[in-house]
Amino acid sequence: MKQEHIIDLSVERAASTFAALGSEQRLSVLRILVRAGDEGIAIGELGERSGITGSTLTHHMKILTQAGLVQQTKRGRSIICAAVAYDQIFSLSQFLLSECCADCAIPHKDHHHD
Repeated sequence: MKQEHIIDLSVERAASTFAALGSEQRLSVLRILVRAGDEGIAIGELGERSGITGSTLTHHMKILTQAGLVQQTKRGRSIICAAVAYDQIFSLSQFLLSECCADCAIPHKDHHHD
């Protein structure tokens, strides 16, 4: 990924987004949607792949949507779910690594910062 697409996250925004991911089920849902790509998948298929259905899946999707990580769109009679915040997800990892080894006397050469 190119550096110019990185979102500069505040600590508050990063904490809020990490909180949305602070559930094994929500993290699993997001990973499934990332694997599905830009086209997304129907909510029924998402339920089958994740093993989460009904009101529990609806609850998790609401939290992920409010965090800006996923979106749901109606396509015909189906609800399509898709991950939409790839730059934000990448920025979360960069947020964690941005000051890696900053307080070390000699920075570790085995860390990758690409």
